[in-house]
Formats: sequence, C-alpha cells, structure tokens
Amino acid sequence: MKKAIVLCLTMTLVSIAALAQSPREEFKENIYKSGSNYYAYPGPTQQKLTPAPKGYEPYYISHYGRHGSRYLIGRNDYDRAYRVLMRADSVGKLTEYGKDVLRRVTLLRNEADRRLGELTLLGAEQHRGIARRMYERFHEVFKGVTDIDAKSTVVIRCILSMENALQELKSLNPKLRIRHDASEHDMWYMNSRAKEIKDKQWNPETRAAYDAFKARHRNYDRVMQTIFNDTAYVNHEVNAENLNYHLFKLASNIQSSELRHSVSLYDLFTPDEVYDNWMIENAGWYVGYGPCPLNGALQPFTQRELLGVMLEEADANVGKKHPGATLRYGHEVCVMPLACLLEMDNCGKQIADFEQLPAEGWLNYKIFPMGCNVQLIFYKPKKGNGDILVKALLNENETRLPLKAVTGPYYKWSDFREYYTRKLNNFKVTMGEIEPE
Repeated sequence: MKKAIVLCLTMTLVSIAALAQSPREEFKENIYKSGSNYYAYPGPTQQKLTPAPKGYEPYYISHYGRHGSRYLIGRNDYDRAYRVLMRADSVGKLTEYGKDVLRRVTLLRNEADRRLGELTLLGAEQHRGIARRMYERFHEVFKGVTDIDAKSTVVIRCILSMENALQELKSLNPKLRIRHDASEHDMWYMNSRAKEIKDKQWNPETRAAYDAFKARHRNYDRVMQTIFNDTAYVNHEVNAENLNYHLFKLASNIQSSELRHSVSLYDLFTPDEVYDNWMIENAGWYVGYGPCPLNGALQPFTQRELLGVMLEEADANVGKKHPGATLRYGHEVCVMPLACLLEMDNCGKQIADFEQLPAEGWLNYKIFPMGCNVQLIFYKPKKGNGDILVKALLNENETRLPLKAVTGPYYKWSDFREYYTRKLNNFKVTMGEIEPE
C-alpha cells in the first residue's frame, strides 16, 4: 500500500514538473518547438480523455483546423539568405562553416523550387492522423450512414489537408456521406480579413513596447562571426538582423520537409540565441493575433465571424438525431485568435509585459503548430431528455473554458452559446456595429 502511495505521489510530482517546464527547458528536449508556427504538429499530449458523464455519448463535432506542414510561402523566404551568402562567397567573405551553411540553404531552396507554400508529405500525414484519432476517440459521431460537411479556404495546402483527412475518414467508414467544398463564397468567415481590427494591431504604444522588447532580445553577433570572416564586410554589406531572421526561419521549417532526415540549421544557434529568437516571435504573434492589452485586446475578434458561424451551425445540428461533423480547414492566423477568443486555457490572458508571456503560460507553439485545430465535441443523453453538453479541444487536448463546468471539461451547450453570443454582441456594441440593448 505504501509503495502504491509513493508511486502515485511520484507520478503526480513528475506531472506537475512537466507542466511547469519553461520554454528554455522544453527547447532543450525538443528544439523544434522554438519554431513557433513552423512547429510540426506533435499530436495530442493528452492520450486519455476524460470520460463523458454517465449516460452521455458524443454525437456531433464542430472543427476548425490549420493546414498541415508546408514549405515556406514566399520565394524571398529562401532567396534572401541564399543571395546574401552567395554574394559573400563570391568575394571570399565566408568561413568554411559559412560555406557549409550556404550548401544547406541551397538544398532547402532547391527542394522548395516551384512548391512554395505547398503541403509537404508530413503535412498530409498529420491530417490523416488527426482524422483517424477523431474517428477513434468519438466513433459514435461517425457510425453508420452519417453526414460530414467539410469546407476549406481556396488555398491548395488547405484543400489537400481537407482531402487527406476525408480520405482517412472514408477509409474507416465507407458509409459516410461527405460533402466538401472550397470557395470564395465562404472566405468571409473561413479566413476573415477583418481589416478594421487588424489596422489596430500596431498603435504607437504597442510599437514602442515591442521595439524595446525586441532590442533586449537581439542576439545574433556570434552567428555572424561564425558565418563571415570579415567583420567590416558584415557591418557595411550585410543586414545582420534580417539574415539572422531568415536563417532561423529556415532552421525552424526544415522539420516540415523530407530534408529533416538529413539536414539541420539549428547548429547555427546557441540555446540562448534560440530562446531569444523565439521570444521575439512569441511576442510578435501575441501583439498581432492575441489578446494584447496594449492594442485593446481586439485581435481575437478578427475571428468573430468564424465563431458566429460555428455557433449558428452547431445550433442547427445539435437538435438532429445523428448530425455527424462539420469540418473546416484554414490557417494559423484563424486558429490562434479563435483559441484566444474562446479563452481556451491561457490563450485569453491579457499580459502587458512581453517578458512575462512565458511565465504566464502564453506559448505560441502550444497554440498553433502546423495542423493545429479547435474541436468542439457535443454530447447528448443516450436515453431520454437532458442538457446537451460540449467540451473543447485545442490540438486534441481538453481545455478549460471561462464557464461553470458540469463536470471536468464538460459544459452545458446553453451556457456556452449564451456566453459567446453575449461576448460577440458586446464587441459589436463597442465597435458601433449595433445599438446597445
């Protein structure tokens, strides 16, 4: 008995220690996490979900997910570092190590030739895995003859992510009736531009705070010294900050390509340099898409149309006996603010000091890796009448919501709908879109 108690206590302490890990510690174990939005989807960390309340079963899923791993989107994402290094090499300004960095950058550039922004093989595998686990975890939703309504943005990597997920589901249950579409008709909520909100990202106060923070975390002098053999050349001919940025981006995204098996650029950076590069990215994403109080905490509302549609479509489906699933495939610039708008776990925290983001648990790689997704799982009583319940998953892990739970991660759908409808309406009043009641 004592041994069992000690073992249980030990496991609890290990779990608490794991939860308390800092990004620095996490990067030591898995440097890929420092890639922010380039972090390749790791799969759920929570292997066993909380059982449904007694007498309940899952029967409908509402989902929005990012495309899987991809090549970098723009030609300059590869060319800027390549051209700087090529020019330096042509005048004898690279060290031997710098020449090898150029060799690796050239390999990455060639691999992505005419594939900019496209889904990689790993990205396809990620979505097959997500769909398979969705089917296995919530098999009642997909049993028998049932409908799957899937939509994608018009971007090919999103369409292919959707098609890979649907193929996996169809292979698991050939009886599924699948409707899938990718149209400009739905882009107003599938990838909302929300210009009136995005224009408020970088007000003077926010810009000043971010620039000061960024200056404290600029850390690339040593990197330049390892690549170039002439400091004067670097000072006069190289934009060191820009080159460091693009080299770190290339290093971060290798994990999404087949070259990950043979090439790395992370050896360019010390642990401190990795951390500082990530800190700058983490704060930038917090300002641009998170609930940053310096710019009014408005950015999560860029996804108000998406959340509104999810509420409406859920309302239309939860009354059905066997509604199936509504699946949507888009981008991280939707998933991140949606998670913040829903206030999932730490995502909705308003933190004025960017230095405190890690300590407060606002970590971008936990929110929006490649393939990131939000799933709302709806439950009904197996027999008789009762409340419809809902739980929310972020990247397939159960999350807390700012509502009173029925038990564990399960909430009344009526409470969920009321809370977020009121939140959206209050925002519309604030923005002058509707009159206050």
